[in-house]
Amino acid sequence: MLNDEQIELRNLVREFAQKRVKDICREAEKTATVPDELVKEAMEMGLNLVTVPEEYGGLGLDRWTYAIIREELAKGDSGFASRVFGFGWDPLKIAGNDQQKDWVSKLMLDGGILAFALTESESGSNAGAMKTRATKDGSDYIINGGKTFITNGDCADVFVIFAVTDKEKGTKGGITAFLLPSGTPGLKIGEHEDKMGIRCVHTNSLYFDNMRLNEKFRLGEEGEGYSIAMKILAESRPCTASSAVGVAQSALEEAIKYSKERVIFGKEIWKHQAVGFMLAEMEMRTQSARQMVWAACKSADAGKNNIKLSSIAKTMAGDAAMFVAENAVQVLGGYGYSREYPVEKLMRDAKIYQIFEGTNQIQRMIISGRLCR
Repeated sequence: MLNDEQIELRNLVREFAQKRVKDICREAEKTATVPDELVKEAMEMGLNLVTVPEEYGGLGLDRWTYAIIREELAKGDSGFASRVFGFGWDPLKIAGNDQQKDWVSKLMLDGGILAFALTESESGSNAGAMKTRATKDGSDYIINGGKTFITNGDCADVFVIFAVTDKEKGTKGGITAFLLPSGTPGLKIGEHEDKMGIRCVHTNSLYFDNMRLNEKFRLGEEGEGYSIAMKILAESRPCTASSAVGVAQSALEEAIKYSKERVIFGKEIWKHQAVGFMLAEMEMRTQSARQMVWAACKSADAGKNNIKLSSIAKTMAGDAAMFVAENAVQVLGGYGYSREYPVEKLMRDAKIYQIFEGTNQIQRMIISGRLCR
């Protein structure tokens, strides 16, 4: 059962998503445009501050409540949800010092967001193949290399980046995390990718050319970067998965609506068992994914080790989103394949949730590893 605050916040975001976000983003995604005025409205609502502690001016919501409202915004448009929420407060919660928290919170209070930059062209699932290097020079680090497929790459105020500081130590002690302010000399941001889905948020490459960064921007201690990255992802995955649940729920609702309007052989198509069973399976998978996301979030809120549940939630929600969206297209038939109806967009949006923040194959490796170690 949701409490009164959760219901109130859910309804507030639901109204915004359905009355403003859904239609505007459906048009904007055709040209991969981020609707800036809509972003401004979301920031005025404080949506980028949901997990920022109250002591730093944020809403201080728990993970479960965050997942609830993120699902609602993602029902309007999941790419837009990624644009608004960014990467949240997790990097600061996990490894930030007081000065870094003060600095970043002020940026976020002004509508700023963080972006997470781990992936490289030859280092996706295998962080140990990272090529970006950070060389100590007095109180500075000189950083060379780059990152690829960085969500919010062209609008983030701060990037959480990772670089090799000691090649001999590998992932266990050889990678260091940094907070990189946008506009730092030596940082170049590439053009945004022409993506299949989530087109109302941009994805860019970052390039570092002799970029000098003071050690005050180091996140955690030198050599802790890999551990920090894994902790950040474990915290983030359930809430990212809530966006996938939002996609699934939106696709399910479109399929139900159509199945009650479309008449074949003298009756609404949902009354034909073949279609009715499809809808039932879609509902079952959506509800199961939602409950798993909530379970993972509640576990994190309770301070428990969250790695396995986090991966289960991410995998279930990503797979559910793809299954439900694909079946929604099937329920609508030829109309489902047409851009006149929204389900083809939802299917395009759904696919990314089986890929980013660790593919669902990687998640299954994590789950099995936790089971059998």
